[in-house]
Amino acid sequence: MPRPSIDAVAAVPPGMQYLYGSAEAAAQSVQTWRQLASFVAAQMATPPRDSVVLAPEVTLADPRWVACGTKPKAVVFDVDETVLLNLGFEANDAIHPAAYDQKTWDAWERTGGTKVVAQPGAVEALDTLRRLGVTVIFNTNRSARYAAATRATIEGAGLGPAVHGTTLYLSGDDGSGSKKDGRRAAIAAKYCVLAMGGDQLGDFSDLFNDGLAPSARRATALTGPIGKRFGAGWFVWPNPVYGTAVKGGMDDVFPRDKRWAPPAGDR
Repeated sequence: MPRPSIDAVAAVPPGMQYLYGSAEAAAQSVQTWRQLASFVAAQMATPPRDSVVLAPEVTLADPRWVACGTKPKAVVFDVDETVLLNLGFEANDAIHPAAYDQKTWDAWERTGGTKVVAQPGAVEALDTLRRLGVTVIFNTNRSARYAAATRATIEGAGLGPAVHGTTLYLSGDDGSGSKKDGRRAAIAAKYCVLAMGGDQLGDFSDLFNDGLAPSARRATALTGPIGKRFGAGWFVWPNPVYGTAVKGGMDDVFPRDKRWAPPAGDR
């Protein structure tokens, strides 16, 4: 049976419509990049004592931060759906919807480098950061096996340089798989990290992925010292298509005391 063509797809999933096609998502991205660049410029004018990387062996309820000392300044970004939009991969997923498949993703990493675009606002913001004298570092769960392909993808989109082991950190670099805290620690040992950006909270700390229920995870992101970090060193891009944000049952998403139904006479 022949596979459907793109013209045969009845509808693009709503999350993909928003993230990859809407003016609203593009405007939000540009807005976030401008806010981040302004924040970093202010930090460069008045250097902070601490970085925005959590110190080892802390909790989200009682965070502490890696000290800056005299280390050079850097910013750290996730890649997929943060600095890049994976149009080719997601178009294929829209045409042939299926559960995540590692083999397909590996093929994408190897061969999809020209089918991406830079996140709106990213090229301009990264250029601004580099002009300020800040090192731009990418910390992604793309595989170290395909380091050359990932470098070509990032640089081909106008976002580089991205040099493996220097300004590009990949899954497999430290044996921790998809966990990023080890790589973040290695970066923070060399640099004072002024800001981090990502589309998943795991792009800021692996602690967000340690079994927190969606409601507890949301509360943690909104309150206490961690809540104050968003927009002030941690910057998040929306991703309604995949990842740790796209989960939760009715009780997680819609608290019972906030549910509503039209009165009987209005149904």
